[in-house]
Amino acid sequence: MKRYFPLTLVSAAILAGCASTQISNQDMMAGWNSINAEQLATHVKTLASDEFGGRAPSSKGEELTLAYLTEQFKALGYQPGNGDSFLQKVPLVSIEADANMTLSIGGKDYQYKKDMVMGTSRISAKESIKDSELVFVGYGVNAPEYNWNDYEGLDVKGKTVVILVNDPGFATKNPELFTGDAMTYYGRWTYKYEEASRQGAAGAIIVHETAPASYPWSVVENSWSGPQFGFQKDNNNMDRVAVEGWVTLDVAKELFTKAGLNFDEAKQRAAKGAYHVDMGDLTASVEVNSEIKKSVSYNFIATLPGSKKPDEHIIYSAHWDHLGTDKNRKGDQIYNGAHDNATGTGGMIEVAEAFTTLPRHPDRSITFLAVTAEEQGLLGSKYYAANPVIATDKTVANINMDSLNLLGKVKDVSVVGMGKSELDDMLGEAAKMQERTISGDPKPSSGGYYRSDHFAFANMGVPAMYAGGGSKARDEETAQYRKRMSLVLRGCYHQPCDRYRDEWDLSGAVQDLQLFYKVGFDISQQEQWPKWYANSEFQRAK
Repeated sequence: MKRYFPLTLVSAAILAGCASTQISNQDMMAGWNSINAEQLATHVKTLASDEFGGRAPSSKGEELTLAYLTEQFKALGYQPGNGDSFLQKVPLVSIEADANMTLSIGGKDYQYKKDMVMGTSRISAKESIKDSELVFVGYGVNAPEYNWNDYEGLDVKGKTVVILVNDPGFATKNPELFTGDAMTYYGRWTYKYEEASRQGAAGAIIVHETAPASYPWSVVENSWSGPQFGFQKDNNNMDRVAVEGWVTLDVAKELFTKAGLNFDEAKQRAAKGAYHVDMGDLTASVEVNSEIKKSVSYNFIATLPGSKKPDEHIIYSAHWDHLGTDKNRKGDQIYNGAHDNATGTGGMIEVAEAFTTLPRHPDRSITFLAVTAEEQGLLGSKYYAANPVIATDKTVANINMDSLNLLGKVKDVSVVGMGKSELDDMLGEAAKMQERTISGDPKPSSGGYYRSDHFAFANMGVPAMYAGGGSKARDEETAQYRKRMSLVLRGCYHQPCDRYRDEWDLSGAVQDLQLFYKVGFDISQQEQWPKWYANSEFQRAK
């Protein structure tokens, strides 16, 4: 006699059987080996093509990027990560300053892009400073925990503050000062403007220097001109300084001389302790006329549900955006953003595919988050952190991918912010499979841990890992290649020449993607959640 079972019971039995299937090391390695340079190259070429126009937020390039990601993740069997949608709406406002402006100081007019770049974060068609007194405030830092306040006893209301980039630890190389050569958040340009605003200044000008900024003036020209995206607060951001921007080092030295000061001496004094000084009779005037556009951009989110703990998620992140197209530029107008960050976005797809080779889904859910507007100040990840699709107490860890290694195979793997969480230990164990060791941030002075999308997760209390590349070439041939290509990559940062190149060696990127896959897999299967180390400044809320 035939026996009929309710379909729900049959489905439950099938799911139970699937859940009991063991994932062997051989199964895990099949996913590891599925990650390959050819597929990665295909994704990067597509995302960084001229057709995608530099992937600016709220552009045709965004539409094409989101469509590509949706197509790829659907084909892999991933589910929408935000209810029934792969997208999370991110409301933005674009402020584009008119390039026809001059900054007048001390009887001289300084030119846009050549000498300075000025703009505003206020949602206002016209902002200006008029005969605003200049005050040098050293590093512009107010840090009680370091017993440091450059604004102490100073009233800057109506004045324009002139600020050094980075922080005193970098200038002195003193490991006892802040965190020595490793930049803190106090060294970031975002903090400088935020603190000047809190102090009530009318304007804030950062002095550009290539070494402490970790990028040349050309990056300032390209990144701080054109549409600048941000969030709109209820007060239209009127709590920000009216005008904020940068001047070149040559301009700064000229201004200090006009003020009867020596720039190098003032800089040395500023690194010794909290410091500020009036800049004589110098005043600044500039009018910033801006075109304001409100728009909507999107974060992309896709999930492979866990087989045992589907409500607990390991989140992989990367930013899909870049600088778009500058139609006012002569010659090549498209900022294709191949390295930064078509590689990371394409890498996400490769890691996502690796998980689908397993005989069953991992115990915990694997989620991929491609965020918008990273180049505008980590806006997409900041918005996600303020409006998390997955509850913070269900987010186990974050693994971030930004500008993958294009310099070939290495013997080590660099960890930005090494020593902050147990993820370092897990990465170290995975690296042994490639006969690699983990090493610290090769350039701690650039403040890398505060410059990519994992930072938003760290601020949420979620252990976040940002790693990749290394400094020890696998062999002499790779070492010679690294010398040549590193110069190209450095010169093309935030430039139109950041295009896909057939001569790229993607084997190092594949190495790292395999490690990221293994760390995520291990987290998904182990009982305990990874923790921050006790000395980390990031801790989960109790």
